[in-house]
Amino acid sequence: MSSLSVEELKQAVYQANMALVRAGLVVLTWGNASGVDRERGIMAIKPSGVAYDALRPEHIVLVSLESGEPLSGEKMRPSSDTPTHVCLYQRFAEIGGIAHTHSRYATAWAQAGREIPCYGTTHADTFHGVVPLCRELTPTEIEQAYEWNTGLVVAEHFQAGSLHPLHVPGVLLPFHAPFAWGETTEKAVENAIILEEVASLAWHTELLNKLAVVAPQSIVDKHFERKHGKDAYYGQPKD
Repeated sequence: MSSLSVEELKQAVYQANMALVRAGLVVLTWGNASGVDRERGIMAIKPSGVAYDALRPEHIVLVSLESGEPLSGEKMRPSSDTPTHVCLYQRFAEIGGIAHTHSRYATAWAQAGREIPCYGTTHADTFHGVVPLCRELTPTEIEQAYEWNTGLVVAEHFQAGSLHPLHVPGVLLPFHAPFAWGETTEKAVENAIILEEVASLAWHTELLNKLAVVAPQSIVDKHFERKHGKDAYYGQPKD
């Protein structure tokens, strides 16, 4: 039995989209968030091109997690990034929410064709290493099924690098922008906020010191494991 009703799923995805706006990660309509109900085999996502100040929970579009097509009765067209979201949900079984933005600093790193180095503990608390940069899509991949192939390139990068999607909850696409994800839609938004903050911190670090060195692996491991490892001790015990 799914923990959320369909209407609750739509509400959660609506709230996630609005949270991106409140966090300053979305300009105009440049972004979207989604959530998945794996038991029902559906995904909920922002409709394409709808201004955030006009967006309502009932506008959130339900699509098949198998085909990526809107469910029968849906009247609005889902985000043009829907195939990317569907592909990531299909490849990353651990995730329950995805947030895509064109936030300023993370997008600048993507456009510069650079991964985001881990310069300190703020970064390491959430990302166990660099925020990766995927390879460029080929002209054929862009021309044919561009959005789907975007998801495939992300999955390919994580598989090739043996990266765990919950240990590295975000990625940069060259000439494009970031995607972030998490166990829930709320966590996906939180990770998108963190990704933008570490992108800003890394940019300012290099501005202050062009010879800045990345954090030693020992401190990266310590800060990540104390929040996410099997013996994590950050925060309060869970009931």
